[in-house]
Amino acid sequence: MIDQSVFTGRKALFHTFGCKLNFAETSTVARLFAEKGIRRIQAGETPDIVVINTCSVTEVADKKCRQAIRGFARRYPDAAIVVTGCYAQLKSEEIAALPGVAVVAGSDRKLLLSDYIDRWMSDHATVHEVTPTKDIRTFSPSCSAEDRTRHFLKVQDGCDYWCTYCTIPMARGRSRSGTIAELVAQAEKVAEDGGREIVLTGVNIGDFGKGRDDNFFDLIKALDRVEGIERYRISSIEPNLLTDEIIDWVAESRAFMPHFHVPLQAGSDEVLRLMRRHYDTSLFRHRMERIRNAMPHAFIGVDLIVGARGETDELFAQSRDFVDSLDISRLHVFPYSERPGTRALELDGVVSQQEKHRRTNEMLAISERKLAEFSSRFAGTVRPVLAEHPRKGKPMMGFTDNYLRVRMQPLPELAGQVVNVLLGSPDNIGEEIEGEIIKP
Repeated sequence: MIDQSVFTGRKALFHTFGCKLNFAETSTVARLFAEKGIRRIQAGETPDIVVINTCSVTEVADKKCRQAIRGFARRYPDAAIVVTGCYAQLKSEEIAALPGVAVVAGSDRKLLLSDYIDRWMSDHATVHEVTPTKDIRTFSPSCSAEDRTRHFLKVQDGCDYWCTYCTIPMARGRSRSGTIAELVAQAEKVAEDGGREIVLTGVNIGDFGKGRDDNFFDLIKALDRVEGIERYRISSIEPNLLTDEIIDWVAESRAFMPHFHVPLQAGSDEVLRLMRRHYDTSLFRHRMERIRNAMPHAFIGVDLIVGARGETDELFAQSRDFVDSLDISRLHVFPYSERPGTRALELDGVVSQQEKHRRTNEMLAISERKLAEFSSRFAGTVRPVLAEHPRKGKPMMGFTDNYLRVRMQPLPELAGQVVNVLLGSPDNIGEEIEGEIIKP
């Protein structure tokens, strides 16, 4: 091992693609670097190390990652380029051949990056460390802060579902999770550091505790008892794992917010079957109705893929009509992307890019209407908002308990506090609402 003093004064740039889980992991990597004396660059500084945490959920994501690696290598020719994440797990040889790359580390090796920098600095030979996906078993804890008030806590990693369109099981490995005691301790540390809201993240968080005697319901009940955390949000949970028991408990809990993000992916039972999803539209509708009956004010976001192989015009029309019939708040629409190694490539019925684009726009129009309708329900009402730290010359922002984005007068002394806000009318598509803070 080299003398650690050589790291003192060195600077690193961190660039993250993809999900909130990736951002949580990058934040943990940055802390480990800081322990060795490697600090984040400030504006105008040149990095000695560039860490790129990649995504590979679509072909476009792969392309953006390649472009970023090449771009950073050109911009900082003397910097060591360190690449990790899902794209690194799936295409490590391709990445290692790119100019400037010093370290390629698979998705389970992120917390070892500072050690790999040790190795690279000793002989400047490319470090290439990727665990075969079938052998990935370790859970690496991570937590990141956003605006110092909201934290993203990784509770689970990997997935055992093997949906036909998805590369995540190949990139992240089998489902695994931290222990309840470990995660409660992390939540207590967030509270100690002044954090007020925690978003639970993972690949398939409802699968928490698989292979053990505890489960996701046990976890959220334990976290709800942590003093100092005023809000929790469940980032995304599969409809078959979002049980009626969980929904009813969230409705009465101390700190879990009336906010759900549930992937549907297709509103056609035939397409769901082709995708090898673990539910049908009947179960999905039941979950949405259960949420709405228990929490009429809840925000419900729904993921949707359009243009998957086998989605005919008729099946897309079924999906569109099903989605339109649901009392939800917003859609997150993704055009289907062909991914090497997935079972979807064995299916017939390829949908053209032009048709995918048309279907995406049609679903986005539904989403905009639903978001505007949902946001408008709360005009003239008072809701609790977690105030964020305002930027100079900008209004103060924050989210209501039910995830409406609110714009308020800048009162920095209230940042990090939950304040009551009188909501006005939303903008045209409900993205932001003007609010007036009601002072006690």
